[in-house]
Amino acid sequence: MTPEPAGEDSPAGVSAETWLYNDALPGPEIRAAEGDVIGVSLENGLSARTTVHWHGIPLANAMDGVPNVTQAPVEPGESFDYRFRAEPAGTYFYHSHAGLQLDRGLAGPLVIEESDPHVEYDREHVIVLDDYLSQAPRAPDSDGASEMQEGGPMGGMMNVYRPPYTGMIMNGRLASNAPFFDVTEGDRVRLRFVNASSATMFQVRTAGHQLDISHADGRPVEPVSADSFTFGPGERYDAIITADNPGTWEILADPVRGSEPSARGILRYEGEEERTPTPSEMGGRELSYDDLRAIEPIEGLDGTPDRTFDLTLSPGGDGYSWAIDGQTYPDADPLDVAHGDHVRIRMQNRSPVSHPMHVHGHFFQVGTAVKDTVVVPGRMGQTTIDFKADNPGNWFFHCHNLYHLEAGMARVIRYV
Repeated sequence: MTPEPAGEDSPAGVSAETWLYNDALPGPEIRAAEGDVIGVSLENGLSARTTVHWHGIPLANAMDGVPNVTQAPVEPGESFDYRFRAEPAGTYFYHSHAGLQLDRGLAGPLVIEESDPHVEYDREHVIVLDDYLSQAPRAPDSDGASEMQEGGPMGGMMNVYRPPYTGMIMNGRLASNAPFFDVTEGDRVRLRFVNASSATMFQVRTAGHQLDISHADGRPVEPVSADSFTFGPGERYDAIITADNPGTWEILADPVRGSEPSARGILRYEGEEERTPTPSEMGGRELSYDDLRAIEPIEGLDGTPDRTFDLTLSPGGDGYSWAIDGQTYPDADPLDVAHGDHVRIRMQNRSPVSHPMHVHGHFFQVGTAVKDTVVVPGRMGQTTIDFKADNPGNWFFHCHNLYHLEAGMARVIRYV
């Protein structure tokens, strides 16, 4: 797999500032059966150092792809071989974990197929959502220009910075060139939604069809019906729809924050002519974390935690950094755990914006769901996660808003 700047033969509409895996946006789908061994050779065709992180998969620490935490970054012209077992089954994705490279387009889907799915379906589609930046990404800092400020509840501080996105994209396409997802009447269709964005929460809905949510972050849940769901960067939801309403129908993903054009796809029944799809409608039942009931809860989390961390998520005092308990990475203390510990992390968000917090190398329990990324709501929102320390190493724990991460909202979970 080769990350390179977009070339003349790259997908139509892609900026020269976009970087691509194997000249594709999103990167090529990697698909394996549960239990297979996946091997990927990264050949760095960029002018910058890079790595690949396999988001959500609890693999061996040396394969996790975090520069200067689990591996040395791969130099331009050099290579690195990733090798790991495809387990557990689920919907995942891969992306660069170096600087702001994710916001140049370096992400792609990774699907591990179950040997015995708990839901029946006849066909599936993978739907990768992203925010498309046509220029080179730039993080706000103490020397940032005034046009990078959005103002608002933080008195003009640059912490609330959001890049000037061209628009939201679905499977690499803007709404003006929306992708088609073909179905046959009577089919049960599995839609694997991936939020591969750098800074966007999406609200997703499908016109004319109810979503039966079957998986959260790749892990199976008791199917629950919803008309829409909202998910943050790094999260994934699988949903089953029943193709019992012929026509062409809009799949819409609205940015929760930001005024850019929404991402859009078209659900098209076999035999239907090209025509304007029926738009989705607002309202109805929106999924919440409380609706999620994991089929396979994490074992060993009964009783009192062995380690508890009470952490605050907040802006840094300099107006551009983001902190966990007042510390900004890399000048931040590790969270020390011991192998076998039941670990609890309680987070309180003392900022006006949400933070999608991601733990590498582990799934965690949040309420009755099992996930690897969870959105902590803004304005004093609180979230508690519990996990079993069963995968030794140094693991990144961070906000999956790329600009918050780059500005310091990260820690290392360290086994001691």
